[in-house]
Amino acid sequence: MLDVVFSHSYYYKFDSKQWSNKTPYPPLGTLYAASYLRENNYKVGVFDANLLDSPIEIKPYLETQKPKIFVLYDDGFNYLTKMCLTTMREAAFEMIKIAKNLNCKVIVCSSDSTDHYKKYLNTGADFIIQGEGEISLKELIDALSNDKDSTSIKGLVFKNEAEIIKNPKHPVLRDLDMLPMPAWDLIDLQPYRNIWESGGNEFTLNIATTRGCPFKCNWCAKPIYGNRYNSHSPEYITKHIKYLSDTYGVNRFWMCDDIFGLKPNWVQNFNIELKKEKLSISYYIQSRVDLLLKEDTIDALAESGLEEVWVGAESGSQAILDAMDKDTTVEQIYEATRLLKEKNVRVAFFIQFGYLGETKDDISKTISMIKELVPDNLGVSVSYPLPGTKFYDKVKDDLKLKANWTDSDDLAMMFKGTYSTKFYKKLQRYVHKEYRKSQAFQNIKKVIKNPFKTSKRQLRSMILLGYYLPSAFLDKIQLKTMKPNNA
Repeated sequence: MLDVVFSHSYYYKFDSKQWSNKTPYPPLGTLYAASYLRENNYKVGVFDANLLDSPIEIKPYLETQKPKIFVLYDDGFNYLTKMCLTTMREAAFEMIKIAKNLNCKVIVCSSDSTDHYKKYLNTGADFIIQGEGEISLKELIDALSNDKDSTSIKGLVFKNEAEIIKNPKHPVLRDLDMLPMPAWDLIDLQPYRNIWESGGNEFTLNIATTRGCPFKCNWCAKPIYGNRYNSHSPEYITKHIKYLSDTYGVNRFWMCDDIFGLKPNWVQNFNIELKKEKLSISYYIQSRVDLLLKEDTIDALAESGLEEVWVGAESGSQAILDAMDKDTTVEQIYEATRLLKEKNVRVAFFIQFGYLGETKDDISKTISMIKELVPDNLGVSVSYPLPGTKFYDKVKDDLKLKANWTDSDDLAMMFKGTYSTKFYKKLQRYVHKEYRKSQAFQNIKKVIKNPFKTSKRQLRSMILLGYYLPSAFLDKIQLKTMKPNNA
């Protein structure tokens, strides 16, 4: 029997786009919380839902373990959980009902429950933890285990008869190194490895070196870790990497921070620590173009094993970047891309269409930037209103029919933008085709220059040019016929 069972509500199979990628990551935030409670002498288990077919599968586990407390603790490091996808919310509700029917106290900590705590309480959850959860969770479970009053614990939202009580959030952790390493041993990593390898990819695990983000892009919500920025030490992260390398043979990592290496000299010191431990790794990150251009950051990143950077380019229009409060420039996107490619570091762009006030000229500038810079990877989406943001406040009156996507491939416009959902879905496909055309032309030049170094990937890219040329042309014609919403 266990004191506490942890789970989460992200099911990869419920998100066809993510499932087809064949690159699932374990629930890192859940494993941190479980590890922290275990260190404080609770018997804990983790029911990992990531790769399962249905929430009902948790029932026999709970019946066997008979925990008094069930904690639905979503992985706050997975950006998909911030989107509050409705398929995952429905799964969470089903898990809550199953646990309640088995007489468990139910505690929920997630982005979605932070934003929609009434819905979770009405479904049967006893407590919602808002914000960073470990400390509040321990205090709550201490109180429940010892029949003590829990009503004043910070971070809690709960019902007192018909009234909903919402306590102030707990202060965020500053010393992240006080946390034990995630409880990797409580889940089975082999199924993850099998899926990665079935897709022809090197098995990769996720690591968080920081919590929070200090920047104020007005469309980006931070429901769990807030607008603060706290960092593990390079020594802690290196120790974590060494453990994963020695124990599971993993040497490739996704640094899932909102922004990697913001703290001055962190990247440089991380590089030094890796060398001390004689660790040879590869990893990829998210960052900002302005930060990458500081001092010798790119040099240190490349030397420490950086393989790819995803940057929030968002738009090739300075007017849109300024409207987003992005505090970056189009020139910085160009310069960072050039420097990274010189160091043989792959560059990937997050692109966002549909922001308020976007014009056809803004769209054209973004497409031109993609075609000119030819990033190594591309993620195209439309603007998504997240609760707690200035952007959300501007468009919330339009969100009456739909306030969340069903899954990450939904791409619905939930507010009245310049164009319709149909236009932006067609635009997304068109941009990807233009991008693939640019890649193919770039590969043709490389092959002409070095014909004996032609790769299968380059050959495939050039062959597919025969498809992308006419297909993109037809998409372009169709886009021209689609009128703006106010036309």
